[in-house]
Amino acid sequence: MIHLNKKETKGIELPANYEELKKSANRKSNWRERLDAIEELGQSKSKQVIDILTHIMNNDSVYKVQEAAYRQLKSLGEDVQLPARKEGELVKGLTKILVRIKKSLPENHTYTEFKEKLQKMRMDIYDTYEGEKGADFDKWLENTWSAISNR
Repeated sequence: MIHLNKKETKGIELPANYEELKKSANRKSNWRERLDAIEELGQSKSKQVIDILTHIMNNDSVYKVQEAAYRQLKSLGEDVQLPARKEGELVKGLTKILVRIKKSLPENHTYTEFKEKLQKMRMDIYDTYEGEKGADFDKWLENTWSAISNR
């Protein structure tokens, strides 16, 4: 990775709404907000912005968000490698969490009730998988819900 020395970063302004963008970029329950923040942060080449984008590229739970951070870093001239897409469970203990949510609902609950409860109780999980699965999210969640045993 290329790091800017103090001389190279002198005179580089942070966006006026930097603190707000920084919060948005780290908001775990809204991948779309993170994407928007990344796009806006990528307009400023400063050490702080590069650090935030690098962290997101390496650690975000939604691959689309990691890719956006990677593209912004590349456009800023950074020498970075896109991390490999995570395989398997994106959130540790997902099945156990989903079983707990399903068990907390009445026996004959609907998929919609399950989906709403997941969204209320674990917005982070809902958001991660919605961002990762895209248009297939509902089909995936319903299939997962159907496969989870009530016992």
